[in-house]
Amino acid sequence: MNPSRHRRLLLVSFAALLAACAGAPPPATVQVFTGPVQVPAGTGYRFERLPSQAVQPRQGELEAAAEVLLARAGLRRDDAAPRLSVQLGASQDPAAYGPWGGPYGGGPTVGVGIAGGSGGGSGIGIGLGFPIGGTGVRASQRVDVQIRDLAAGRVVFQSQASGSSGASPVALLQAALRDFPIAQPGTRQVPLGEAAVR
Repeated sequence: MNPSRHRRLLLVSFAALLAACAGAPPPATVQVFTGPVQVPAGTGYRFERLPSQAVQPRQGELEAAAEVLLARAGLRRDDAAPRLSVQLGASQDPAAYGPWGGPYGGGPTVGVGIAGGSGGGSGIGIGLGFPIGGTGVRASQRVDVQIRDLAAGRVVFQSQASGSSGASPVALLQAALRDFPIAQPGTRQVPLGEAAVR
């Protein structure tokens, strides 16, 4: 193969690799655990927070996004006399906190090899490796939604959406509340748009 053809083939392969890496983010996995909810239009709700959520900086952002999504579903925020309570949670797999994707490695590696031959020849080789496309361990982000009937004291809707660690919690919340209040129980894949990744 002549050098110019070889170079062109390498460039095409590299361009294809870049295109694959820059594609749309992977979809969210959404699990709905309860059936469709009977909530008349205008039903009031309030947000509830666990003590640990009081210090989470993004909790307010998540609740503001939920307020918009729930308004589209016909609910209204009513902190004074709510019928429902809404609890939101966002968490990230601890593996996401490592500098190279977690505690299971995946960072640069260096290898040194020494070889000798029967004819008196010897050699030393050094290899340097970098992960392309990440490690086998994938960090993930998850958003949980629980809606409770305050009078009955029971959860009437529960959903969770999980995605890659680059997925925005707000985008995962949109996926978790997709089709609410008529979302069917079960597990499904929900596409996340380009705006869903930060």
